[in-house]
Amino acid sequence: MTQVLNIIGGGMAGSEAAWQAAHMGVQVVIHEMRPKVVTFAHRTGNLGEMVCSNSFRSDDDEQNAVGLLHWEMRQAGGLIMACADKHALPAGGALAVDRDPFAESVTAALTAHPNIRVSYDEITVLPTEGHWIIATGPLTSGALAEAIAAETGQDALAFFDAIAPILYFDTINMEKAWFQSRYDKGDTEEERTAYLNCPMDRDTYEHFIDALLAAEKTEFKPGETAGYFDGCLPIEVMAERGRETLRFGPMKPVGLTNPHQPDIKAHAIVQLRRDNALGTLYNIVGFQTKMKYGAQKEVLRMIPGLEDAEFARLGGIHRNTFINSPTLLDDQMRLRSKPHLRFAGQLTGVEGYVESAAMGLLAGRFAAAEILGHPTQTPPRETAMGALVTHITGGAEAKTFQPMNVNFGLFPPVDAKGGRRNRKTRYKLYTDRAKAAWANWLEGITEGAA
Repeated sequence: MTQVLNIIGGGMAGSEAAWQAAHMGVQVVIHEMRPKVVTFAHRTGNLGEMVCSNSFRSDDDEQNAVGLLHWEMRQAGGLIMACADKHALPAGGALAVDRDPFAESVTAALTAHPNIRVSYDEITVLPTEGHWIIATGPLTSGALAEAIAAETGQDALAFFDAIAPILYFDTINMEKAWFQSRYDKGDTEEERTAYLNCPMDRDTYEHFIDALLAAEKTEFKPGETAGYFDGCLPIEVMAERGRETLRFGPMKPVGLTNPHQPDIKAHAIVQLRRDNALGTLYNIVGFQTKMKYGAQKEVLRMIPGLEDAEFARLGGIHRNTFINSPTLLDDQMRLRSKPHLRFAGQLTGVEGYVESAAMGLLAGRFAAAEILGHPTQTPPRETAMGALVTHITGGAEAKTFQPMNVNFGLFPPVDAKGGRRNRKTRYKLYTDRAKAAWANWLEGITEGAA
């Protein structure tokens, strides 16, 4: 029994951890409480279900740290990336996926693997023996969250995560909206027209901001505080920071030309991205919200082109829990007080689907290597995964630790001899160095397991 790897949670991190460990020859049991125990955000019992955006963000592995993370996961035979590539949608240089077929593919691959078994039960206490990865994500069940908090000797850190609305394409007024990716980005016509755009003039924008600020919002429970992650702020919170904030965020009007009024520059533009392969559903980009349902419909229908919009899913808000990993985890992602327990995914303080899956990939490989008696090392910090895991397990300041997306600021600086380099050249140096280091690390693992 001690040679079985048990994984609590079948989201991005748990699914990837199971896949990696199983391919290394380890028997794996995934413990997933859904669909027996439901959550606020999930709709199905599928493994790898996407509950917020359908985007894995930039797929540029030369100029973007997220794209580099995609590349590293593909090189490591990642399941999440393979399924994402299989169900990719046009997204103007980003990697967006058809969410339901994606999760179905993840589920099918895991349940068909001879080394993997799925147990649909809820784990409510911390196991005292065996090999375990806890990858329960931001919606960790109350009982398990309490057990984690009791073991770590401190309250779990938390912030609130908001979900963007999804609407039906055939209810969008295309006499006002148009298809175009920002700066016409993309290699194909489909990519260059991956987004729907709804323009606002100044007066419309000002009225929209007024309505947004006045709308009824979800109230927090007594004692709760709104410690939002800056990468996923509700639009109301952004508006409260300043009336122009949204115009310099998700509603920035740059890089787009309205074919209906080519000579008039929009004051602000709302973008929508396709949410399924059929193109029947679109989500409003960057429009996470905590407005109450009635207020959402009223305010969002003020957007030109969405006056008669019908919504497949309205936005919402949920608690997102994570641990203070810099003080609690070692560089192999083990809980220092109970080394038979590893943590992975958003619970460790990374933010985003890709980052969560990447930490699952590492945790799965670390755990499998330990079970098999193979030596392993943390990936070099010059790699995207190495930079991210180093940050959460000791590189971050524990007192101010907050969820983090992968970014080049986590990497050791590149050699900038010859003066200040332009961003394109500098980022290419980061990614070239990372790819070489990642290839060497993967090769070392293979040799060590031989």
